[in-house]
Amino acid sequence: MNKKDFLARLREGLSGLPQDDVAERLTFYAEMIDDKVEDGLSEEAAVAEIGSVDKVVSQIVADIPLPRLVKERITPKRRLPVWEIVLLILGFPVWFCLLLAAFAILFSIYIVIWAVILSLWAADVLCIAGALGGLAAGIMFLCKGDWTQGIVMISTGMVFAGLSIFLFFGCKAVSKGALTVTKKIAFKIKSLFLRKENA
Repeated sequence: MNKKDFLARLREGLSGLPQDDVAERLTFYAEMIDDKVEDGLSEEAAVAEIGSVDKVVSQIVADIPLPRLVKERITPKRRLPVWEIVLLILGFPVWFCLLLAAFAILFSIYIVIWAVILSLWAADVLCIAGALGGLAAGIMFLCKGDWTQGIVMISTGMVFAGLSIFLFFGCKAVSKGALTVTKKIAFKIKSLFLRKENA
């Protein structure tokens, strides 16, 4: 793919974004391709080095804040007739409540996901505390001469230490997964605004 085709497909992919952003990004990538061509690459090789258009579009969309996309989408392109304004005002109690309910549901799901993750990390910290407490209590019992209690407490501390190691890796994986899912959901929401613009 040459520079012209790449920029045309990039413009098409970014068509739902604010025009200032589209122009800025197109200029940036055109200059990047020109710089690579000046360094001795062919246009096709320079474009291939940048990556696919879909990947570039998803990076650009991920960088643009959602409120900016929403503002661009809801800014009227034409003057609204009186009857549309009246319908918006009369329908406000219905559509605003539905919008608020949808937002509340999405926000509560997001909070629940992160609350579960926070609970897992708290359980990991408690296992570490249990391991340290068990070892300390075991040493204390051994110093008093109570070998049975001392060995039981040290063994309990070691079990908690093992659990804390397993929980650490599990919590780390779950946290990474939740971050990835959060980013994908944010990208999907942003893509909805772009698709509507393209339709």
